[in-house]
Amino acid sequence: MTTDSAYVIPGGTAGEGPYDPVVTPESAGWGYSGLRILTLEPGAVHTLSTGDSEFLVLPLTGGCTVAVDGQVFELTGRTGVFSSATDFAYVPRASRAVISSASGGRFALPSARTERGGLPARYGRKEDVPVELRGAGACSRQVNNYCLPGTFDAEQLLVCEVLTPAGNWSSYPPHKHDEARPGQESELEEIYWFEVSGGANGFGYQRVYGTAERPIDVLAEVRSGDTVLIPHGWHGPSIAAPGYDLYYLNVMAGPGQDRAWLICDDPAHGWVRSTWDTQDVDDRLPFGANR
Repeated sequence: MTTDSAYVIPGGTAGEGPYDPVVTPESAGWGYSGLRILTLEPGAVHTLSTGDSEFLVLPLTGGCTVAVDGQVFELTGRTGVFSSATDFAYVPRASRAVISSASGGRFALPSARTERGGLPARYGRKEDVPVELRGAGACSRQVNNYCLPGTFDAEQLLVCEVLTPAGNWSSYPPHKHDEARPGQESELEEIYWFEVSGGANGFGYQRVYGTAERPIDVLAEVRSGDTVLIPHGWHGPSIAAPGYDLYYLNVMAGPGQDRAWLICDDPAHGWVRSTWDTQDVDDRLPFGANR
């Protein structure tokens, strides 16, 4: 199989200043979704100008202070992505946010281009983040639903985290969301950003595939800091290798003004969902509760 490497961004190859990677609508070749991963040394300060996009400030490791639009949000953060969910901040379009961290850390800045700008800067409490255990058996995974319809308001941005225990499959059955079909499917560009337990040795795999009319063909080994772009097509599975837990941040946005997240399973594999009724959820979940 030949992987279309245009959609795979290895860690360390798309950095700019304190960001690694930087994914913009222009660099991705689409219209809406973006992501920056910001690293701050202890005591460092960074200014984020949001321009035509809305952002979250989502701690991956460490905590920070976000000053924006006359408000100051203290983000406690977390020790790492496998330890717990985190608090976060929403930064609207056409804003200037000053991000500082006394102890240093890494912070995800997912974004969505939007023409609207009616929502204010806001703080998202860790305790209000819905933590979902999805699937069963070897398809068990944890989803931290930060900024989705019904969990936290945004103009067009959708953000969640998926944590998959070692040896399990997530983002499965393969699904897509690249057509606007009211009540069935929404058109969304998606970014997967990965972190894998086990340091430099940790790895997993990501599959993306399309149709004859809209081809895309990705089967990528992924390690911490790698990014996969999904402009269209079926995506899944995301495979955690035995011995290595898999984390990925999902960033989605698209042209739909109703901010819906509607997916369609690959009909060849959707039947797998029915097998979960007779299986238990992996008892290694949720992360941070029993490890």
